[in-house]
Amino acid sequence: MSEDPAARPDRADRPVTFRDVFAVREYRAIYTSLLVNWAGDYLSKAAVTVLVYEKTDSVLLSAAALGVSFIPWIIGGTLLSALAERYPYRRVLIVADLARMVPIGLLLVPHVPIWLMLVLVFLASLGMPPTQAARSALLPQLVGREKLATAIAVNQTTTQAAQLFGYLAGATIATVLSPRVALGVDVCTFALSALVIARGIQHRPPARTEAQRTHLLHESGEGIRLVFGRPVLRAIVLMVCLMSMFSVAPEGLAAAWAAEGTDNSTSRGLYQGLIMAAAPIGFVIGGLLLTRLAGADRRDRLVCPLAILSCLALAPAAFSPPLPIVVLLVILSGAAAGGLSPTLNGRFVLMLPHGYRARAFGVVQAGLQLAQFSGIIITGVLADRFRLPLVVGLWSVVGTFVMSYLAVGWPSRRTFARAMEAAAATVPPAPVPPATTPVVPAPAPAPEAAPVRTTSVTPKHP
Repeated sequence: MSEDPAARPDRADRPVTFRDVFAVREYRAIYTSLLVNWAGDYLSKAAVTVLVYEKTDSVLLSAAALGVSFIPWIIGGTLLSALAERYPYRRVLIVADLARMVPIGLLLVPHVPIWLMLVLVFLASLGMPPTQAARSALLPQLVGREKLATAIAVNQTTTQAAQLFGYLAGATIATVLSPRVALGVDVCTFALSALVIARGIQHRPPARTEAQRTHLLHESGEGIRLVFGRPVLRAIVLMVCLMSMFSVAPEGLAAAWAAEGTDNSTSRGLYQGLIMAAAPIGFVIGGLLLTRLAGADRRDRLVCPLAILSCLALAPAAFSPPLPIVVLLVILSGAAAGGLSPTLNGRFVLMLPHGYRARAFGVVQAGLQLAQFSGIIITGVLADRFRLPLVVGLWSVVGTFVMSYLAVGWPSRRTFARAMEAAAATVPPAPVPPATTPVVPAPAPAPEAAPVRTTSVTPKHP
């Protein structure tokens, strides 16, 4: 009797390669859009920071110019993400890109007052929640379930690389040439992103029809109740947000840490940059290595150990190691987070009922912003009173215990599998292939599931 290849362990756990993902034409389009979009975003953030500082000589105002871009996620991320469910994702991406061109373009006008600059940055940032939510919700439709974790890993590592490039290039262009040159490049990236989406992504109907729509606030609340009302979703969100809160301290305290570690101004600037860049570098390394070298089964088993390691890696900071060792510790922490992130992200997306992906994405992003903000503020306040390395080390020890507690109650793989199967049942049938394509007979599809009520706590996720 011949063996079923799908049942063989070496085949079942075969890693999906980057080539497999990039073989999907529509994925190449959305990846290109993401790449130019994120690089442009960080270019403009660095440029606006320089522009405001040049005009005011105020560190506080230049920091505010950067911080204001996070406000839309905190005060309205879930609402704006719910908006993305009402329209075709392709249209949301195009309209958001074109709309964001306008306020960034107005920053090119000479002699714009500082208060108006901050308002324009805020208005441009309003397009981020629907853009990122629509992109996240569209991704499973483009690459399918098997390639999703790999596609997410590629997107996340690309985002980290774009952050490094954008900040470095934006600051360099803004200081050597002019901040407006960097802003002009950002305007062009929005236009290019919209063009790539228009030409490379096919039209799909919106996740929610007009008959399914209610009040936008109610739809946003449904997303919150869905995420926190279902144990499997709640477990992932808590792990991701709390891990981020306990591992973000070095980035927020990098300037003070570098100043305490060296008296040389040149070395201080170098180490500040290295500490801030270490986590994204580690994230890229961990995400690429784990996704490329480990199959899905092994990545599942590594989720809890990597979550614990992401905090535990920073605990030696309590002993005030030299700054090069600090950088290595932060890289290790970032690599652990990068290694588990694609797996958790892929599970989360596949456990969401059809029509809730963008809203759930908004809930998670808002939670992440709040968690990171809280981690930076708490450790910053403590570092004002106690020795900074000790604060980071003990904060990380607390995080290690929290991650261990979450690992003890972590849902089983069977629980996750049932949740994904239930969510898959809510997905509408795929479009009928063209008549020229041979169609293999298949069982009749099950009746379409009724819209899932988010008040339910039964495991039902995509």
